[in-house]
Amino acid sequence: MQRYPRDMTGHGANPPDPKWPGGARVAVQIVLNFEEGGENNILHGDAASEAFLSEITGATAWPGQRHWNMESIYDYGARAGFWRLHRMLSPLPVTVYGVATALARAPEQVAAMQAAGWEIASHGLKWVEHRDMPEAEERAQIAQAIQLHTEVTGAAPRGWYTGRCSMNTVRLAAETGQLAYVSDDYADDLPYWRRFGDRDQLIVPYTLDVNDMRFAIQAGFAEGAQFERYITDSFDCLYAEGVAGAPKMMSIGLHCRLAGRPGRAQALQRALDHMVGHEGVWFATRAQIADHWAATHPPVAHVRPSAMGRDAFVAAFGGIFEHSPWIAERAHALELGPAHDSALGLQSALARVFRAASPDDRLGVLRAHPDLAGKLAAAKRLTAESTAEQASAGLDALTDAERAEFTTLNTAYTEKFGHPFIIAVRDTTKAGILAAFRRRIHQDRATEFTEACKQVERIALLRLQEKLG
Repeated sequence: MQRYPRDMTGHGANPPDPKWPGGARVAVQIVLNFEEGGENNILHGDAASEAFLSEITGATAWPGQRHWNMESIYDYGARAGFWRLHRMLSPLPVTVYGVATALARAPEQVAAMQAAGWEIASHGLKWVEHRDMPEAEERAQIAQAIQLHTEVTGAAPRGWYTGRCSMNTVRLAAETGQLAYVSDDYADDLPYWRRFGDRDQLIVPYTLDVNDMRFAIQAGFAEGAQFERYITDSFDCLYAEGVAGAPKMMSIGLHCRLAGRPGRAQALQRALDHMVGHEGVWFATRAQIADHWAATHPPVAHVRPSAMGRDAFVAAFGGIFEHSPWIAERAHALELGPAHDSALGLQSALARVFRAASPDDRLGVLRAHPDLAGKLAAAKRLTAESTAEQASAGLDALTDAERAEFTTLNTAYTEKFGHPFIIAVRDTTKAGILAAFRRRIHQDRATEFTEACKQVERIALLRLQEKLG
């Protein structure tokens, strides 16, 4: 059984209204990453010096050695950059991604964060790469990070962001059962829920584009004005979408040693002034956004076809294509995933099987459908789905003249094409059905076979929409 884990659908074309407090058109969330003192360093028991996100272009790790230039760049973030950004951002709600070991080495900065009322989320135990870390070791480090964070700040973190994460990170963080949200994710402009076992974990996505880290990579910002313009352009786009009725969330990522430098801080200040100058902007911590989302859009239990076993899947969807469970059987063997857990997605998988079938097999599906207002309907021997569908168009309450015309058309159609007339009756009316019947009976066999197959697929979608919502 092939299952594809990535969710490429998300909120879809019509995301939910977040209903931000005060009717805000956009929620702006500022993150200050505090990593200084938690980076790779042999003083911290690491094998080599740090080589990531600094002013040194093309930096490499120095195995078994300290790197004075790298250390002093990080030191600047804690000694000077933090305080510049603290003065600038203190009036606003801010979430700090705090590396636990870095926080433990910065008591004055932690006190200042708390005095400003900022949220301090966990940024892991150490600012190191987790890509190849064994799962058991990463799980242990997550527990150690939460413990140390609690000791240093006086409270356990409510949010989590590793950053340099592994494929296991989000699941392991969720499995702690302690976190209001996890942010190791860049997949959306709004929060969303992910299911891990029997737990729904809220994901509050972060950003790597509206992020000063782009000053430290080759394809990034070369001057503060670029950063400022990118922030304001991002804000203006999201603000306009909010005005149009689709509010979103905007994340801004900052680092003490990067945005804390004077030339970049000036650009950041201008961008902040631009955003503050607009009405209907909710500046919030990530915890506030998480709490609001959980209260406004709590997780909703729903059927997940891609997670079903074969027997349950066929039992649930074997009748979507009339009396043709083989379609569901073959669809279950496809590469299903979260994208197929909606009516449209599952119909796509079932329709693939139907379209790939031989002409004889597809003809068998067409022949499995009952006549409209025919003998089976009169004898009440239709499936529950067909009974409801025909009743929705009033085919269970025909006049004598209408019934006679349906009988004549059914007989002539079946004799010509070798299968009953098929139409998605929920899309039309009794008059519309008769008009289509009169038109289609004059088509050639190939054209009508194609149209009948399309109607079968449409019926399947309507049935799935009723079943799955």
